[in-house]
Amino acid sequence: MEKNSYPVINGAESLYFSGNKKGILLCHGFNGTPQSMQYIGEQLSQYGYTVSIPRLSGHGTHYKEMESSTYETWISDLENAYEELKSSCSSIFIVGQSMGGALTLQLAAKKQHIDGIFLINAAVTEVAYENLRDAESPRFINEGTPDIKKPSVFEITYDKVPLKAIHQLLFLMEDTKQKITKVSCPTFIFKSAVDHVVSPRNSDFIFHYVSSDIKKQTVLEHSYHVASMDYDAQLIVDTIHKDINNLKSLESVKTGKNEVYKA
Repeated sequence: MEKNSYPVINGAESLYFSGNKKGILLCHGFNGTPQSMQYIGEQLSQYGYTVSIPRLSGHGTHYKEMESSTYETWISDLENAYEELKSSCSSIFIVGQSMGGALTLQLAAKKQHIDGIFLINAAVTEVAYENLRDAESPRFINEGTPDIKKPSVFEITYDKVPLKAIHQLLFLMEDTKQKITKVSCPTFIFKSAVDHVVSPRNSDFIFHYVSSDIKKQTVLEHSYHVASMDYDAQLIVDTIHKDINNLKSLESVKTGKNEVYKA
């Protein structure tokens, strides 16, 4: 992670929960922080897992610091957290939301021994920033309120983000698309039926193009984009736990059957 020029916002720090030898690495999205994945992480730790939620470079400090971040740095941040978790765990699963889903796919394409990945409204093919792909100004783009259906939920985010950082997100998505067929580990996808930031078509693309023998898609009917903080958060936790426990029996069959569930 890059050296901070600004202090970390209170509540946006990296999180770690010690548990058993099964590790779960959680990755937040663009302009998010570990706080957005905190509930998921805390609840998974209650099941006994060792949980790590790293803060990506340029996030959770000041929007100006985000301007110097690159998508390669974000990949490195997640990979470093993975290696740290691996040192104390015998199996590792990764959960990535939005841009964190793209970063998760990057690691899964590179490291073939990941035990499974869980993607929550992953951003790979199209996002709300598409109209800024060729823009050269303004330097900073105002952000709206986080896309959460549940009322009165506060997510730590910047009120504006650098145009350069948005371009890095789009570069990451393009690069991830090129690597997605290299993903062969069990892949479990959560997609919100209504998402105003990342179209559900992103998840359909991933489901179609990953090379995983075991893959499953669950539709979240009661949440918008930041599903980890929305009505379906507990469902996501319980489904992750159930799918991890079911993996042994699924791997013994390896039918590759396409499964779609509605929550």
